[in-house]
Amino acid sequence: MKILYQLFIYLYPKAAWLLGWKNEKARKWVIGRRGLFKTLSTYFYLHKEPVIWIHCASLGEFEQGRPILESIKKQYPNYRILLTFFSPSGYEVCKNYPLADYISYLPMDSPSNAVRFLNIVQPSLILFIKYEFWHFYCKEAAERKIPLLLASGIFREDQIFFKWYGKFYRNILHSFSHFFLQDEQSAVLLKKLGLQEKIVISGDTRFDRVLEIAAQFAPISFIDTFCKEAITIVAGSTWTEDDEELDHFINKHPAIKCIIAPHEIEAERLKECLTLYKRSMLLSEYEKTLQLADNNQVDPQVLIIDNYGMLTRLYHYATISLVGGGFGGDGVHNVLEAAVYGKPVIIGPVYEKYIEAVDLVENGGCISVENALELEEILNQLLNPKDPLYYQSAKAAKDYVYANAGATNKILNHIQANRLLTN
Repeated sequence: MKILYQLFIYLYPKAAWLLGWKNEKARKWVIGRRGLFKTLSTYFYLHKEPVIWIHCASLGEFEQGRPILESIKKQYPNYRILLTFFSPSGYEVCKNYPLADYISYLPMDSPSNAVRFLNIVQPSLILFIKYEFWHFYCKEAAERKIPLLLASGIFREDQIFFKWYGKFYRNILHSFSHFFLQDEQSAVLLKKLGLQEKIVISGDTRFDRVLEIAAQFAPISFIDTFCKEAITIVAGSTWTEDDEELDHFINKHPAIKCIIAPHEIEAERLKECLTLYKRSMLLSEYEKTLQLADNNQVDPQVLIIDNYGMLTRLYHYATISLVGGGFGGDGVHNVLEAAVYGKPVIIGPVYEKYIEAVDLVENGGCISVENALELEEILNQLLNPKDPLYYQSAKAAKDYVYANAGATNKILNHIQANRLLTN
C-alpha cells in the first residue's frame, strides 16, 4: 500500500501538469506551487514568532476550521497562523483572508518535502480539518513531537483505515495527538484501532461557523433588487444532475425567482446553466446592466452566480433552499449553510455519508427527493400556504443547528487545558 501511495504522490503533479493545458483548476494547482519553498523561507526567515499551522483540503474545510482559527487568533495573538490548502478552490477564494498571517498551497507530500516544510515553518501546533491524511507530513510531525490535532473528524466503516489491507493508512492515524470527532460512530471505529485515549466527541465546528455567518449577515444589494418580494428558490453548489432535476419546475413557474450557485464556475458549466434555465442571466452581467441608466427592463427569472464565496449569504434570501450534490454519486454538499436560516431544505437521494444531512432528514428539517417529479410535488406542497409542512420543516432545520453548536469551545478548551500553546 505504501508503494501505491508513493506512486500516487509521484504521478499526481504530472497528471495535474498535463491537465493544466485545458483545465484551469489543474493549471492553478501547478502554478500555485512554483517557487513555494522559496517564498515560505523568505517569510519565515523574517518573522520569528511561534507558528500554528492549520491545513484544509479546500474551501469547505476552511469554513469548517475558520471558527477555530479565529478563536485561536484572538486567544493567542502572539502566534503567527499559517493556513495551507491542497485545492485551488480553497486557496483562490481565501488567499487574501486577513486573519491568517501567511496563506499557501501545501507542497505535495514526500519525505523531503515534509522535512523541508517543517524545518522552515517549525510549527508549535498543527491542526488538520476534517480529513487530509498525508503520511510523510504526519510521520514527521510525530517524530518531532509536534502536537497534531484532527478537528471535526468523521469516519465511516467503509474507509480504507478499517479494511484488512489498510494498515499503512491506520499507521497515519497513530501519528495524530488527538481526534476531535463529530459523532459517536467515528469514536467507536477509532477505539477499535486502539486510539481511545486520543478521542473527544466534540461535534462539528461547521455549526459554529454557520451560526456566526447568519448572525453577521450583510445584505447584497444586487440580490435584494433581484428578489424583490418574490418567492425565491436558492439552489447552492449544484452539479448538472441537480439542475436537470430543477429546471423544469422553474421554467414552468415564471413568477418564482431562482438563484443558482453552481459548484464549479468554468465557462462551459455556466453556459450549461444558462441553457437549462430559460430566463436566466449571469450575476456579473446582471450587475453591469443594473448600473446602466435605463435598467427597468432587466428582470431575469434566474440568476446564475459566477463567483465563489457568496453562497453562505445567498441562502438568507431563500423561501426554499435546494442543496446540490445529492443527485450525483459523491453526495450532497453542506446543508447546514442553508438550514441555519430556518427555511426548508431539499436535497437529492445521495446523502447517507453526511451525518448532518441524515439527522436533518430524520427530524424533518431536510426533505430528500428521488427525482424531478418528487421535487415538483414537494415544492408545490411547501408553497401551499394551507399546508403546515413549510413551517414544521423550517423550525426543525433551525432548531437542529442551534442545538449542535459548541464544538469550537471544546477544542480550544483542550488546547488550553493541555497547555499546547502558551501566551
